[in-house]
Amino acid sequence: MRTIRPLGVIAIAVLLSAGGWGLFPSLGVANAATPTPNVAVGAQYDTTHVYVAPEDFDRFVASLVATFGGTTSKQGVFTVTPTPSSTMSQLVLTPVGTLSVFGFKTPVPYPFGAERTGYLVTDFDAAVQAARTTGADVLVTPFPDPIGRDAIIQWPGGVNTQLYWHTTAPSYKALQTIPENRVYVSADRAAAFVDSFLAFSHGNVIADDAHAPGVEIGRPSDTYRRVRIQSNFGKLTVLVTDGHLPYPYGHEMTGYEVSDLAATLAKAKAAGVQVLVPPYTADQREAAIVQFPGGYIAEIHSIASKPN
Repeated sequence: MRTIRPLGVIAIAVLLSAGGWGLFPSLGVANAATPTPNVAVGAQYDTTHVYVAPEDFDRFVASLVATFGGTTSKQGVFTVTPTPSSTMSQLVLTPVGTLSVFGFKTPVPYPFGAERTGYLVTDFDAAVQAARTTGADVLVTPFPDPIGRDAIIQWPGGVNTQLYWHTTAPSYKALQTIPENRVYVSADRAAAFVDSFLAFSHGNVIADDAHAPGVEIGRPSDTYRRVRIQSNFGKLTVLVTDGHLPYPYGHEMTGYEVSDLAATLAKAKAAGVQVLVPPYTADQREAAIVQFPGGYIAEIHSIASKPN
């Protein structure tokens, strides 16, 4: 097995051998140790942002519900950016994760479309300040939307996230399984990203594998580093790579946990979903990568059965 181990990863591995991330609260961000409020609400309020062409909008939403089950909000046309624009918008509430779907009828203003996740926060101004304090850039400063306020931040490593707050607090059902936000970062920025996100989210590293099986990134002869984080914002998996990724790895933004992968894939195929990476087994899970109508790429996995 060939291992992806740039010098930055080796240096971090030395630190980990001394006791793990928990003993080093500030590895890459000078202000990460500064106390910040815990502004998370719950994983069911963390939405994957999906942008599709208006002509694919209804087919995409229907394929999601057919694959995972769930319900949708009423579809509407809104301005959700601080500059003039118009988009179809709909919320899809599935048992395995929530998605915000956008179908822009006008050109998409920069940098919208690059944010991967929206996090609902309890205190909007405190959340924006906490993001700054823990090392994130505020790419889009706070602005009002039709139902609340928004901002877009960028974590070290170039990962964009929306922070949002509603004037009337939403109420969504708890999820059956918590999806994972899948973040690809370089070895050069992995420590800074993890440090910043942990400080902001008040989360914990639940697994850190310096030799994760490369089949998870389409390179079965190699290994790579994988960090799993859990917080009140949900699950987040950091895939530390050299960027030599075969398609479609790196395009999947979210991993959805289902009880039966084969049954879910059968429903997905019937709804027009294409299987890009057939099922494989690694890290005690069976996983596949699929593409929904409209282009959205996702990982779907289930816990692998243990041998008798």
